[in-house]
Amino acid sequence: MTLRRLALASAAVLTLVSTAPAFAQTPIDPLDARDARRLDRMEQVMRELRSIVFQGRDSGKPVVVQPAETDYQLQELTRRIADLEQALTRVNGQLETTNHDLELARRDTETLKRDNKALADRLGGVEQKQAAPVAEAAPAPDLAGGSPNAAAPVQTASEAFTAARQLMLSGDYTGAEGAFRDYVERYDDSAKAPEARYWLGKTLVARGANSDAAQAYIGAIRGWPATGWAPDATVELARALIVLKKPTDACQILGEFDRRYPKAVAAVKGRAAAARTQAKCAA
Repeated sequence: MTLRRLALASAAVLTLVSTAPAFAQTPIDPLDARDARRLDRMEQVMRELRSIVFQGRDSGKPVVVQPAETDYQLQELTRRIADLEQALTRVNGQLETTNHDLELARRDTETLKRDNKALADRLGGVEQKQAAPVAEAAPAPDLAGGSPNAAAPVQTASEAFTAARQLMLSGDYTGAEGAFRDYVERYDDSAKAPEARYWLGKTLVARGANSDAAQAYIGAIRGWPATGWAPDATVELARALIVLKKPTDACQILGEFDRRYPKAVAAVKGRAAAARTQAKCAA
């Protein structure tokens, strides 16, 4: 029964299709715009029915015909939705990575803060232990009639530092000690003050004033400066503490040396290793 109805409908459509050109060729009165639109819609419906009939006849299955432009729009919309989903997936992945990196950075910052506080406390403790006054030997008189600690008159901090260094390079450790001590007292806020304390510590070690030398080195490396002389100052502080029979403090300083100055020159690393052995630091 269904096949019979489909055949009848097909015949009717074919009849309409076959007679449509005849109607189109028959002279008719001019149509108004509304009638013309109706005729266009009828022709479109007839074309779609013809396509359905022919496809149904060939395949034996009902066929749904949609305008080509509608299919293209649906395909384009599907493609755009897929692109948006991929973009959202990438953004979510980037956000997760960024959040992870931020969390690691926050943890590292908190760890650094704790380490810096612990180091500051350690240095403060070492500095307090060395704060006890130690009697210093009276300076040797200058045969030329001048004071052994007297430095040449200077006008600026740079000139004072240069003059103190010249005294040390010439071998006048007594004069250099006075000059660097004077520099630290007068220019304590200058950029060269930590280095002046480092050289002052060198002059103090030369005359055996290890307690004062340790104080000078502590002032030099406070804040762990990233300078060429800082690794040597750290090792010299540890060696002074060993002489003062404070191996535990010396081992703490040497541990910080390994952490703070891993790229120190080989000679300084060698002296650090020797000091670590002398202090019997734990591996």
